[in-house]
Amino acid sequence: MSEHGTAIGFAPEEIDFTASTRSARLKWVIVVNSELPPGRAVNAAVCTAVATARGVTGLLGDEAVDAGGEHYTGLPWIGCSILSADAGKLRAIRAKAAASPGCHVADMPAVAQQIRVYTDFLATMKEIPTEEMDYCAIGIVGPRNRIDKLVGKLPLMP
Repeated sequence: MSEHGTAIGFAPEEIDFTASTRSARLKWVIVVNSELPPGRAVNAAVCTAVATARGVTGLLGDEAVDAGGEHYTGLPWIGCSILSADAGKLRAIRAKAAASPGCHVADMPAVAQQIRVYTDFLATMKEIPTEEMDYCAIGIVGPRNRIDKLVGKLPLMP
């Protein structure tokens, strides 16, 4: 669900595995905090990707089969750009995306990497005001032109 409670994703008739990723109606980006060390950055991107895949219908393609008959899990057919931004810019992008109708936002709050018990994480989240939340990464799926405006000219994550 999006921040506004509406389902975000692709209807079956929109899914075209033969088309370029640039022709898809929706675009997916993950923006990672550029101040994180590599291991924490990868963790944040992966966790955000999993949350996005769960929340956006039609995102994953069919499974692949190699010449030897081995099966491989389907991957996102629309692709995903991994970008980076500092903590302040990340928070600003997240706020704009969350307020944008038709966008799905998946967050990786910084506190999530500090707590090992999920119920403790949930309790801690209730104590942090939205405007004070720090993020390790955010995943955003939405209309291509809107996503392009939100992320501007952010660099790819090195």
